Amino acid sequence: MIATKAYAVQDATSPLGPWSFERREVGPHDVQIEILYCGVCHSDIHQVRNEWGNSMYPMVPGHEIVGRITKIGDHVTRFKVGDLAGIGCFVDSCRECTPCKDGEEQYCVTGGASTYNGMEMDRKTPTYGGYSTQIVADEKYTLKVSDKLPLEGVAPLLCAGITTYSPLRHWKVGKGHKVAVLGLGGLGHMAVKLAAAMGAEVTMLSTSPSKEADARRLGAHHFALITNTDRMKGLRSQFDFIINTISAPHDYSTYLNLLNLDGVMICLGVPPEPSVVPAFNLIMGRRSIAGSLIGGIRETQEMLDYCAAHNITSDVEVIDIKDINTAYERMLKGDVKYRFVIDIASLKKS
Repeated sequence: MIATKAYAVQDATSPLGPWSFERREVGPHDVQIEILYCGVCHSDIHQVRNEWGNSMYPMVPGHEIVGRITKIGDHVTRFKVGDLAGIGCFVDSCRECTPCKDGEEQYCVTGGASTYNGMEMDRKTPTYGGYSTQIVADEKYTLKVSDKLPLEGVAPLLCAGITTYSPLRHWKVGKGHKVAVLGLGGLGHMAVKLAAAMGAEVTMLSTSPSKEADARRLGAHHFALITNTDRMKGLRSQFDFIINTISAPHDYSTYLNLLNLDGVMICLGVPPEPSVVPAFNLIMGRRSIAGSLIGGIRETQEMLDYCAAHNITSDVEVIDIKDINTAYERMLKGDVKYRFVIDIASLKKS
């Protein structure tokens, strides 16, 4: 077994703190990765605090992982020692269901193995995430990472990047489309960057006037305050797509009216309570509400390659592991532009 240092939480009300555990030995198809950076996703907070009701403790969060391969199994063909690599939101799946065979492992019918707060496919071995010094994973669920971009900015692409890239690709968003992005946070800022890079005309919808300069810097062509009633009226039936990243309670019908004929609102955020949607808001414009998760391994690799080719990274604030609990509190206040990333070197020193 491989001794590993980490930061973990022991129950839903305790802070994260130092913890040691053992990773499995490297198997024939496995790679061992020395973790260099790990992004901090808002879902880490939900799971640490058991806000989704499925938390298992002790828990080592983190599913936006980049690092360097230090060991490979005898049958590994895609990687060599010294390569940069990444791990996203899952580390395995059944490999047999239709979604898995189609390269959509994120929708595995039997339920895949989450990178943390889950079980390996044996349904006995708990998974521990990237707030740790190393990880062992099957090469098929490991991503190749380019050395052209700063690794700290690449880490959040493994969740925030692919969560926004996947729906843009699925709905073939590109030149000639008008796209509104609802909410400028970890997901929203990536949605703006990617949609603009793909050639869409992007409008940022926000409640904060102070975010206009940032939205335009990130690539938005237009900015609209949600609280400006006249401005919102003028945007009715204007958009082909709305990328909705808001996780707080909000009225879907307000934004459905901004869609044109056959427009689609793609929901990426998960409000804590179900939303009521009046049927007429859908019927009158043949509009749709859709959801999207992350992406499969093939699409995630495509996203990483696309970002490397177009010089796209997440805007990040790098922190030491000892500051993770403070970072959580700042995230809840919206006090980050736009993703915290842990420098795992600080964990190795602690």
